[in-house]
Amino acid sequence: MSKEFKVLFFGDIVGRPGREAIAKFLGDNQEQYSDCFKIANVENASHGFGLTKKNHDELIEWGINCMTSGNHIWDKKDIFTFIGESNVLIRPLNYHSSAPGVGYRIFNDKLIVVNLLGKTFMHISECPFKTLDNLICELSESMDLSDKIIFVDFHAEASAEKVCFAKYAASLGVSAVLGTHTHVQTADSRILNERCAFITDAGFCGAKDSVIGMDYEVSLRRFITSIPERFDVASDTERIIDACLLTFDYKSGAAKKIERLNFEVELNQ
Repeated sequence: MSKEFKVLFFGDIVGRPGREAIAKFLGDNQEQYSDCFKIANVENASHGFGLTKKNHDELIEWGINCMTSGNHIWDKKDIFTFIGESNVLIRPLNYHSSAPGVGYRIFNDKLIVVNLLGKTFMHISECPFKTLDNLICELSESMDLSDKIIFVDFHAEASAEKVCFAKYAASLGVSAVLGTHTHVQTADSRILNERCAFITDAGFCGAKDSVIGMDYEVSLRRFITSIPERFDVASDTERIIDACLLTFDYKSGAAKKIERLNFEVELNQ
């Protein structure tokens, strides 16, 4: 039987409820997922917008091996003081080359984790399709990619763009494309081209009784009045975890299975 490589990917962590859910889940299930490389999208991890150094360090302590992000990664200004020093954090690769941090990382000489922003309804950035194409060409000049696991967190708004991008990435030999940003887990997980695991959105980790992690009353006022008001992270005590468990063939890097996971997390009183 071929050796396997497993990745446990957590959808966008939203604020303290999301962080507490992750800490509890990983603490309670340490043995069950001990063989998994753990990735989490953290762009909303601190107060719902951005990431602080304190929360960055806590997530590492709890067992997260790699952190992806998105358009909100710059919202906490202290990100500029530590993003260049972190060896696990990734910002979208298709930001301008002058942006601090890196857009991909290689782990265990096997797993290449890439972060990209979509184009539709998002901040202006370089084309994600062309950026991925350029990266594949660049990497192939220095290494054999035939046995590598290329994992992409595609942080995008439009489902159509995510599906189209995943098909394009699959044609380039990518092993997985997991959509983030919309915080609602979709039911379309599948394997493309017998190699590339895909889901339009992995979901989120945070307060169960919320509007994609945010307070209902604030969200309601914004929709009814159209008056700008700062979103607050929901304070509901019930927490949920949306995640995906992916299994890859170690020799070929091809995805063999993608499984949607949904948990309710009860915190110790």
